[in-house]
Amino acid sequence: MPISVLIAGSGAMACLFAARLSPHAEVTMLGTWAEGLAALQRHGVRLEAGGLETVHPVRVTNDPSDVRGALFALVLVKSWQTKRTAGMLAECLAADGVALTLQNGLGNLEALRDALGAERAALGVTTTGATLLGPGRVRAGGSGPIHVAPHPRLEPYLPALRQAGFTVEPEPDVESLLWGKLAVNAGINPLTALLRVENGVLLERDEARQVLREAAREAAVVAGGLGIRLPYLEAAAAAEDVARRTAANRSSMLQDVLRGAPTEIDAINGAIAGAGERVGVPTPVNRTLWRLVRAAVAVGEARR
Repeated sequence: MPISVLIAGSGAMACLFAARLSPHAEVTMLGTWAEGLAALQRHGVRLEAGGLETVHPVRVTNDPSDVRGALFALVLVKSWQTKRTAGMLAECLAADGVALTLQNGLGNLEALRDALGAERAALGVTTTGATLLGPGRVRAGGSGPIHVAPHPRLEPYLPALRQAGFTVEPEPDVESLLWGKLAVNAGINPLTALLRVENGVLLERDEARQVLREAAREAAVVAGGLGIRLPYLEAAAAAEDVARRTAANRSSMLQDVLRGAPTEIDAINGAIAGAGERVGVPTPVNRTLWRLVRAAVAVGEARR
């Protein structure tokens, strides 16, 4: 009998994971985006990959009571939605269940622990990407491994992820990978959102490239102040490498800005600035990028 997987979210990553898991598990998507849930209810997840579109039926609901007793949840909402989602999971996750966050940014695990307790909250990091083409419709992006921190309740559910084509690797120091991804995102995401360009364009303009490098370097210094060793030698070079390998991609933050949706800037550059303050590390570049993206979003909202 296939395992049951509750996916919290209905955006790009939630749809990608739902589509890939649906042949191997009973998938239910729990969310609050009415248009997205309606499209998923009507059509299932429509996944574009390798030039082909496939359709994957899933259950959907906006009511936690419909999935009460869930044993395994994947948390794939945007970071600004985590607190609300954690509250929904508190209503439906079984006492012996576990919720695994694979989200961007800082603060997600802490929000889950606050609502669920440490025994029901697990941390993972992935570099897998996806682009939302419309409600319930997603294009697969670059594939990357899922690294998960050790957790006594996770093991029974990892085979389903592997059967779905994901590479899942236990990682005792997930915090290092989380900050490694954070430093890269801090350089790429806000700049692409502000300049409204694909990742690779940042490397073609000296001014943008320099800001990218400085933001990543600041994040690395903050991580060092927290006693966290990053998974690469030089953060600026790592950010440039990712921008080069994903040159044609639109970052998730750019996608959010273009859709007029809230961004994850608070959990990325804002979180780096906050952590820097706590450990006495100045972060002028990250703090400025944080303010600029927040201002850009506010201006966009005022004009609509």
